[in-house]
Amino acid sequence: VSGRAQDGIRMVQSRGARGFQFSESPQLFSFPASQLFINCIFFPAEFSIVVTLKIPQMAPEKSEYIFTLLEGDSDEPLLGLRLSQNKFHFLQKEEGQLWFNTLKRGLFLCDGITWLNMLQVKEKLDYVEDHQDLFTNSETFDIEVFHITSVGLFMATANRDSNLGSGIYKWTDGRFERYQNISTYDAQAWQYFTVGKKKFLVVANCRSKDAGDQEQSVIYKWSSRKLKFIRYQTLNTHSARDWEAFNIQDETFLAVANHRQGNRNHNIDSVIYKWNPVTRFFEVNQTIPTTGAYDWEFFTIGPYYFLAVANTFNGRSTVIDSTIYIWLGGMFQPYQFITTFGAIDWEMFQIENRVFLAVANSQMLTEEGKILYSINSTIYELSMTSQTFIKFQDIETNSALDWEYFTVGDDKFLVVANSYDGNSYSLNSVIYRWQGYEGFIPVHRLSTNGCRDWEYFNTTDGSYLIYSSARAALSKVLKLRTI
Repeated sequence: VSGRAQDGIRMVQSRGARGFQFSESPQLFSFPASQLFINCIFFPAEFSIVVTLKIPQMAPEKSEYIFTLLEGDSDEPLLGLRLSQNKFHFLQKEEGQLWFNTLKRGLFLCDGITWLNMLQVKEKLDYVEDHQDLFTNSETFDIEVFHITSVGLFMATANRDSNLGSGIYKWTDGRFERYQNISTYDAQAWQYFTVGKKKFLVVANCRSKDAGDQEQSVIYKWSSRKLKFIRYQTLNTHSARDWEAFNIQDETFLAVANHRQGNRNHNIDSVIYKWNPVTRFFEVNQTIPTTGAYDWEFFTIGPYYFLAVANTFNGRSTVIDSTIYIWLGGMFQPYQFITTFGAIDWEMFQIENRVFLAVANSQMLTEEGKILYSINSTIYELSMTSQTFIKFQDIETNSALDWEYFTVGDDKFLVVANSYDGNSYSLNSVIYRWQGYEGFIPVHRLSTNGCRDWEYFNTTDGSYLIYSSARAALSKVLKLRTI
């Protein structure tokens, strides 16, 4: 009851903050908010209240309100904090149910459809720890992590040994467990994609099944009845190194990076296929001249579609141009040429409204025969003035084979696959953190052996990185510990 003194209640004030101290256990105490929130101009939209409560014991069946906010003379609470035997309950009228997640240290509101983040402490990466040693069929050149709705999280490994094939693993009880084996021939990469409700997995085979035969890469389709991938379509390729799936205006495309034809000819066409909804197969849509192509990276900027190729080797030198293409008039046309050094991978990422492209340079082989492995890989940024990608930052790497961009909380990271320095394959691969004006700075050095590929993924248990080795039949799953 407001307007008169209450037994066992004393108003206290400290440094401009006003509150109440209870010396006994009053059954009910109410007051107009204006008496307490005297300087809170945002009340009731925004306010805070601190409750320090000590209760020696409480009956198991008992449940009491500690604090409620009422509207005018109404008896219905707009907001309430209720205490039961071992829990706090947040109640909010009309808006939904509040839930305090102690694991994520956040307050969430259910609006009847989804949990909305009301208040949450942002995670920060603390350290990286070993989580799982994954023994694969043979050396692994690529890892593809993907999720099939209502089935689970999967990972496909592109393995070297043609006799043993490549493996598909399923995340089970916090670990990857072997799920399916597929016959592959010096597999270099996997790509998971969907066409409507259909789910596909395509492999880049570097060799043919039998010596002298045409090399073929294969598209597999997920069978919801058999719960495994079944061979669907075969495509002729030439020492294929990568597949990239993408959509343009509701049409689905597949681009293959053909590395070389025979043992010497690296100046060949790579091919872009388009899904035909009538035949339900992929058909050739465009051929693009490439030079020892190793990777495709598709990305969009506003209404524009781009495709970047990592050209590696022209038969004489690795110091050659890689090309960024733009989609114009129903086909990809050259947009910009960037000199690279044995480029193996492109990674596109955005930080706020800034667009970046990172290239993994593997080696500098000149026409004179000189080879360097410890060279710069480069991050380029799109200049809105010149409308081209310009150099933003050089990072010294050791035969870099892959970049992977990921975020933890508000922090942005890049991890590089360092594979060889000219003497050893046992090197540190490095995680770099975005520091604004300073660019990316090294924050974690991870011991790797012939590191070939990095993949970042999330589960309900947290965030992980997995790396593959091109030198051993062992990949490692690392857990990102946060604070």
